[in-house]
Amino acid sequence: MRAQEFVAVVPVKPLSRGKSRLVGVDPAHRQALAEAFARDTVGAALGTPGVLSVVVVTDDARLARSLARDGCLVVPDGVTGDLNGSLVQAAAEAHRHWPRARPVALCSDLPALVPADLAQVLARIDVRASDRPAFVPDAAGVGTTLYSAPHALFAPRFGGPSRRAHLEAGALEIVDAAAGVRRDVDVVADLDRALALGAGPHTTEVAGRASTTLP
Repeated sequence: MRAQEFVAVVPVKPLSRGKSRLVGVDPAHRQALAEAFARDTVGAALGTPGVLSVVVVTDDARLARSLARDGCLVVPDGVTGDLNGSLVQAAAEAHRHWPRARPVALCSDLPALVPADLAQVLARIDVRASDRPAFVPDAAGVGTTLYSAPHALFAPRFGGPSRRAHLEAGALEIVDAAAGVRRDVDVVADLDRALALGAGPHTTEVAGRASTTLP
């Protein structure tokens, strides 16, 4: 039997509004870090076996042009302010282009994500949850960094204590995902941990430039 193929869906806020909880970081560096996180996340997804493409949802025109050049399908955020609605809309667009692929929503702030770890998670979803939703909890065990479901069942519940929301909705929790899949970055301590895991090239370079302003 042919392995399930996936399309990654990555929502990215306009960079001017991204990563506001990186307290103490200069605004210009904060925007550069938000872009670096997104580019490293998308780059890892694009390099993952079994991922046919990446659909990026963003209203940031400059970032959209950059990621389109990298090979992503970029769509505007038609339901700004409703992350889950945006993801459902983007998943429908992915289904239109790749009707046999399963959508997988990824947070855009996973700078330590690597293709091998993402491929491992997707393989586990294929085996354990081929006909139901599945998700990966964040490192804190409160939120969610990855959610996937067959197109007809795709109903993410990101935001707040989303781990509990996904469990209550009957989604399978992938508890043995590698650290890089679970390490999203909200505060400076998260960035330090991501760098220690081995962040991607864009984050590593920008964090190096910003090091003198990090608290």
